[in-house]
Amino acid sequence: MAIANRINNQITAPEVRVISDTEENLGVLKLADALKLAKEKGLDLIEISGGAVPPVCRIISYDKYRYQEEKKLKKQRSNQKGGEQKQVQISIREAKNDLEMKIGRVQDFLAEGHQVEVYLSMRGRELGNRDFAKKKIQEFMTMITVPYQVLNPINFGGRGFTTLITKK
Repeated sequence: MAIANRINNQITAPEVRVISDTEENLGVLKLADALKLAKEKGLDLIEISGGAVPPVCRIISYDKYRYQEEKKLKKQRSNQKGGEQKQVQISIREAKNDLEMKIGRVQDFLAEGHQVEVYLSMRGRELGNRDFAKKKIQEFMTMITVPYQVLNPINFGGRGFTTLITKK
């Protein structure tokens, strides 16, 4: 994603508020003085906030500024992904050991900040015994030790029971 900031001679405002390369506020300067100061340091004058009056400009290498902005964008994107939804699927026929392994996975997902959908799948004749299946998923939920809150209560749909939980 390209960063569209005015640099050096592209800046049109007669006066600008200048921030130095050490992030020190130098105050409001005439554009010519700010450009001269940036050129003396061998850096660029970059318009950070064009909507401000007077516009805010920073003395920094354009390549370094672009790199910092791209890093900020990547960090924002990675933070947004934190709320992904994960799914753990269990079955009526699963043994206690297998369920404990899946509980560990659920707890890891919750610790990472994900929402977790617990899905109990049923096949064939199992679909006729919904009460047993509902008890099985309720038992599974009580085995989770990490504090969680239920977003969607246990309900039947499709070929089994589902519930959606998230970390408290």
